[in-house]
Amino acid sequence: MSFDERAAEWDNDPMRHERAKAVATAMRQRVPLNKTILALEYGCGTGLLSFALQSDLGEIVLADNSLGMLQVLKEKIAVANLTHLHPLHLDLLTDPLPTQRFDLIYTMLTLHHILDLNRILLAFHDLLKPNGYLCIADLDKEDGSYHRQPFIGHHGFDRQELGSLVNKNGFTDIVFDTVYIITRFLAGEEKQYPLFLMTARRQHT
Repeated sequence: MSFDERAAEWDNDPMRHERAKAVATAMRQRVPLNKTILALEYGCGTGLLSFALQSDLGEIVLADNSLGMLQVLKEKIAVANLTHLHPLHLDLLTDPLPTQRFDLIYTMLTLHHILDLNRILLAFHDLLKPNGYLCIADLDKEDGSYHRQPFIGHHGFDRQELGSLVNKNGFTDIVFDTVYIITRFLAGEEKQYPLFLMTARRQHT
């Protein structure tokens, strides 16, 4: 089932709200958030993470390539009467880069869907102001059972390998923290999937 088809029911899972709040809390501990920050959430879905952070930041651009998710997001923004959240249909692998440059870029469970990691990291680098922050929340390397169906992407990430790749693409001050444990039951057995938050800064030069 595509993200467009899942969009209307996405927010019905309490775990997704809990997960977003945990990532937001960890971001506050690692990044000096304030109302002057221009932020980009890439792969925003229905905006759960940005809604958890919206009182900490200035303007937020919420980008996704799923029109279904963006429609749900637009409705939520309208209901909440938030004027500083701006939905954007965007695929950084195929579309031109936005002209804006950001103080902060963050993603949650998006990176493992993107095959060309070098390309997306270079896009993040180009979109960040010097010394801007990059926050990536995603899965530790797992055995392929997380998605429970054929999946094209990465089965989580080895932290050392991802950190090295991020560094090669122009980032420094790279730190990983475990911020949440996703629990699922497969064939009657409990499986746990740790979620990390990686924070880094774009090198000044």
